[in-house]
Amino acid sequence: MTNQTNLVFKFTIVGAMGSGKSSLLRRFTQNKFVEECTHTIGVEFASRVVEIMNEEVKIQIWDTAGQERFRAISRSYFRGATCTFLVFDITRRSSYNQLETWLDEARNIIDPNSLIVVIGNKVDIENREISREEGEQFAKENELLYMETSAKSGEKVDDAFLSAANEVYKRVKNGALIIKKKEKKIRKVKPKINDYDESYSSSDEDYEQKKNQGCC
Repeated sequence: MTNQTNLVFKFTIVGAMGSGKSSLLRRFTQNKFVEECTHTIGVEFASRVVEIMNEEVKIQIWDTAGQERFRAISRSYFRGATCTFLVFDITRRSSYNQLETWLDEARNIIDPNSLIVVIGNKVDIENREISREEGEQFAKENELLYMETSAKSGEKVDDAFLSAANEVYKRVKNGALIIKKKEKKIRKVKPKINDYDESYSSSDEDYEQKKNQGCC
């Protein structure tokens, strides 16, 4: 891998309880599926490093709880997101009906240039209540991307995340989307001066002057 960078993309996954958000997270980051998956309490986090245009990109994924009592926590994780997945269960209309609410909440917080993708999950199940055409229509009306996946079989899961990451990458590179770079931590040292009790970084230019002046 060449031209490595420290690019970090924050993805958030939101949607109704039981729509398969945690399963999508595990499938993409661990290539695993747990049949009896417990509901997320608060948030879950995982990451995976991918290569885009010969650059190393870390995708940090925050899976938020779908229950109403955790809605405030979920909203807080929209901040700084470069991509948001709105996930619904294609076999459960009630999960699809919540998309509008999740979309409104996301758009009230995220950067207008960040990416939003609608994910219809559980395509491995035959008795679907939401057709592909209906899902695509919702996405089209709201100018969003639309994809269908199966966390259980793994179908299109990598495609969904990698396609989204590539689109975010383009937006970052052309300046449409700005991501914050990690600030380097400066090691703090405490000067050994009897009458002066503040800490300064080892690079503090005023250190010698303050040492000579004492505390007053």
